[in-house]
Amino acid sequence: MTTSRLEAFSDGVFAIIITIMVLEFRIPHGHDFAALRPLLPVFLSYILSFILVANYWNNHHHTFQIATKVNGRILWANAHLLFWLSLTPIATIWMGENITYPLPMAVFGGLQLACAFAYLVLSRELLYAHGPESEIGKALGDNQKKELLSLTLYTAGIPLAYLDSRIAFACYFIVAVMWIIPDRRIEKRIQASGGSEEN
Repeated sequence: MTTSRLEAFSDGVFAIIITIMVLEFRIPHGHDFAALRPLLPVFLSYILSFILVANYWNNHHHTFQIATKVNGRILWANAHLLFWLSLTPIATIWMGENITYPLPMAVFGGLQLACAFAYLVLSRELLYAHGPESEIGKALGDNQKKELLSLTLYTAGIPLAYLDSRIAFACYFIVAVMWIIPDRRIEKRIQASGGSEEN
């Protein structure tokens, strides 16, 4: 089974998630900067979630540039990832409208922890299907420091939300910034195998 249908379906879900997030914005009532002030927490939450979703899309795209096949386990692992990601708009708006409260901030962190874990599962399934000597095997291997650091920051952010929601938000933002540059391990394997970014 080729990867094209999985990639097409996933791209559609990513696009819908981002569209739903931006459609949740309310039109300001007023014509000055004071009318925009209530929207600032929601906008900051949107920026964070947009970066996080875009990071998943970028790394998903890069990973499947060197994937040569998929099986049932990979399809379900991918669906598992998309399930958690599809809840991002709800968690984003709830956090944005209650940004100083611990529970919405903790729930957002819990969702991102689930997304990160789901992506790790997908990576493991791809590695298992292709083998350690494949391009994916050479790219991913056992070096998953960024993945583990992401899981650690999300896990820390959840209880820290009850101490100060700003600290939890900072933990989540660090993860977002950390993944802005697509996974260099994947990019190196694409270049080594003579792959292209035209897809």
